[in-house]
Amino acid sequence: MSGIWGNNIKISLFGESHGNSIGINVDGLEPGIELDLSEVYAEMSRRSPGKSLLSSKRKESDMPDILSGYFDGKTTGTPLCAVIKNEDKKSNDYSKIKDLARPGHADYTGYVKYNSFNDYRGGGHFSGRLTAPLVFCGAICKQILKRKGIFIGSHIKKINCIEDTSFDYANISKKELEELKKLSIPVIDKSKAADMEKLINDARMSTDSVGGVVECAVVGIKPGVGDPFFDSVESVLSHLMFSIPAVKGVEFGAGFGVADMYGSECNDEFYIDKKVIKTKTNNNGGILGGITNGMPVIFKVAIKPTPSIAKTQNTVNFKDGKEEKIAIEGRHDPCIVLRALPVIEAVAAIGIYDLLKGSI
Repeated sequence: MSGIWGNNIKISLFGESHGNSIGINVDGLEPGIELDLSEVYAEMSRRSPGKSLLSSKRKESDMPDILSGYFDGKTTGTPLCAVIKNEDKKSNDYSKIKDLARPGHADYTGYVKYNSFNDYRGGGHFSGRLTAPLVFCGAICKQILKRKGIFIGSHIKKINCIEDTSFDYANISKKELEELKKLSIPVIDKSKAADMEKLINDARMSTDSVGGVVECAVVGIKPGVGDPFFDSVESVLSHLMFSIPAVKGVEFGAGFGVADMYGSECNDEFYIDKKVIKTKTNNNGGILGGITNGMPVIFKVAIKPTPSIAKTQNTVNFKDGKEEKIAIEGRHDPCIVLRALPVIEAVAAIGIYDLLKGSI
């Protein structure tokens, strides 16, 4: 199992959804980095479940217990390890269906890959629960990047058929990103929030779920970051984004929209603003040749509907080879997009920090 990532920092995830704990080990952080744990806890709270009808009723405090690499408020330079207790487990919900392939889940593929030894409870190591330690690591990277003038934020671009306004790709401010984090449903066009909430609740009441799109921005990053071909900014961020459970698509800048443009429309023309080279548009998402050009790095992430739904579906029992019906019980998000925002921002921060550290 590939549980380690990174070039200039190394992160390693461990744990299962219904195990004792989940956690992360971070190797490569410089010594003497002062950490504001209140900011870390705030990021953890944005991702944690059980806060509204729009999320799972599973209640987890998600308080990380730092075991090593941190002393007297600063990093020591040795591996930083943190664990997060799983406090609200209901594993019996899964014992009845342990041999059934839940549609949209990794039950069957995990069973085959690990010769039936995988922990099936709550998705085990494949669960979105494992994104909590990623947010912990990302919160640390965010603090380091902030001191370099780099800020990361996001909004819900789309829930099912309801779409928010996009960022102004060429003009995004730190203040705009900070204001979005204060909203329970982070959208640019505030009138869309109520419609999105209703759509999610309607899906919940009908024992179904909905997906959506998150649009993320990195502002303040200087030109020259990225190492083509295989460690380009797009390569690194895409690798990390697709490591998040439920992510099924990533596009940068105008993304697939460039296919509908002429070169004269897609090209971002350069100009000088107070001795700083900028582009008038930002269809390329702040990246040219895999390297940042100084404009905001913009990307969108598509997130599938929560696969755990109570509607009756067709499946198979992979132990006895018979076709069966399944209706998934338990506590599940009718839409995981809301809780995915801090995860996407976190892994973006991890990726940008790794790239930046390698360019110093």
